[in-house]
Amino acid sequence: MKAKTLARGLGWFSIAVGLSELIAPQALARFLGMEKHTRVLRTFGLREIAVGVGFLLWPSRAAPLAWSRVGGDFMDLAGLGSALKGSPRKGHVGLALGSVLASTAMDAFCARRLGTRPT
Repeated sequence: MKAKTLARGLGWFSIAVGLSELIAPQALARFLGMEKHTRVLRTFGLREIAVGVGFLLWPSRAAPLAWSRVGGDFMDLAGLGSALKGSPRKGHVGLALGSVLASTAMDAFCARRLGTRPT
């Protein structure tokens, strides 16, 4: 698969994930056992949407945007790792951690395929 095609797909994926975090943070927070963190989930949703729109509007900037997704993934992993300690839904948090790890791998793969390294 071409890196630019993958980057466009990541853009749409970012928008979809971001919309779910922005529109339904309470449902996601309940699923994860993080009911007190809906504001954080909304903020992460805005970040995802911004990056996704960036992929679609500025394909020439896809590499830095892919690396910014990697950075955002690390923020998500840190939040989920912290939630794992206190959440009564550890299995759900573990599922989310696995999903974010897979997303991180895809984001890093895309960024490397686009031919740049993070600055």
